[in-house]
Amino acid sequence: MALITTSVSFAIRAQLETVFITNFNLSSQDLGTAFAPVFLGLTITLIVGGALVDHFGMRRIMWMAFIFHMIGITLTMLAFDFWSLFFGSLAIGIGNGMVEAACNPLVATMYSEHKTKMLNRFHIWFPGGIMLGSLLGYFLIEKLGISWQLLVASMYVPTLIYGLLLLGQKFPKTERVQLGISTAGMWKAIATPLFIFMGFCMLLTASTEIGTNQRITTLLEETGVSAILVLAFINGIMAIGRGFAGPVVKKLDTSGMLLLSAIFAMLGLIWLSFSSGATTFMAAAVFAVGICYFWPTMLGFVSERIPESGALGLSLIGGIGNFAASLVLPIIGIFMDTESTGAETLRYMAVLPAILIVAFTFLTITMRRNKTSQA
Repeated sequence: MALITTSVSFAIRAQLETVFITNFNLSSQDLGTAFAPVFLGLTITLIVGGALVDHFGMRRIMWMAFIFHMIGITLTMLAFDFWSLFFGSLAIGIGNGMVEAACNPLVATMYSEHKTKMLNRFHIWFPGGIMLGSLLGYFLIEKLGISWQLLVASMYVPTLIYGLLLLGQKFPKTERVQLGISTAGMWKAIATPLFIFMGFCMLLTASTEIGTNQRITTLLEETGVSAILVLAFINGIMAIGRGFAGPVVKKLDTSGMLLLSAIFAMLGLIWLSFSSGATTFMAAAVFAVGICYFWPTMLGFVSERIPESGALGLSLIGGIGNFAASLVLPIIGIFMDTESTGAETLRYMAVLPAILIVAFTFLTITMRRNKTSQA
């Protein structure tokens, strides 16, 4: 329910892009800047929360998420200009960061033998929530024409539910604490070349996934289809794919999954840039397969291959991803405000997974070589 709150906020912002631009007299770049604090706040909170979760416990971090979600939803619902939207986005971002900081190590701790599989299953509810939020926004705004403030207020529902569910719950200690890995060992693991390499890759995977999904209304406005329905379609496929991540992990291993994902993401973006009408959904399906496993498999790889990094390692990787999104959103806005169309912007973005294909090919070869030498 906490992750649904996070993901529904993404879908609702995507749905209300044109509303905010019109009502608040913002440029596309302004809107990207106003949305960026969601990811910047998430980044800072993930890193800080990841560093503190071992000491304060996951339960307290989750209660902080609840408080900031309630504040952020209220501020966004009452927003009337750039700055009120900015601070509402920031508070929601902090809440989202607290959810990730607590829940990712919680899943890794509870399912230590199947981390990538179960992190993918947990993260079903990110695309799942986006799909729900997209359909909700489509029917409430485009079909029924209700006030956008009421759409934002709908986020209170999952927030209050997860707040009630938290009452009386007991959380385990993190895996790092249970294993007795020192804080010095954790920081040493984070400074390894492999962790730094994965941090670089997270910049690109997150920009590919979140940047496209968050600005999809403007990116696909020339295709002749409802962009919000395309967003729901993409995230429906992602949710299904993550639900069946177990067999894929067994077949390809985490590095192989990431390589295949990068290939499909690049092909999907290129196809989307040339699509219109019904073919937009076909291209979107290819793109969805590409980005489906990016986020949870990056987390799973770090947790499995660099377990000494602990909760902080997971939070840093997630934080890097959200920091990348905070940078790419205004850049997409600049493209949209200047000479580029949505199609041209999608072609520029296809460069990101193209770089990842090279990076993940190197990673896959290296991991298999290490596995062979150890055998």
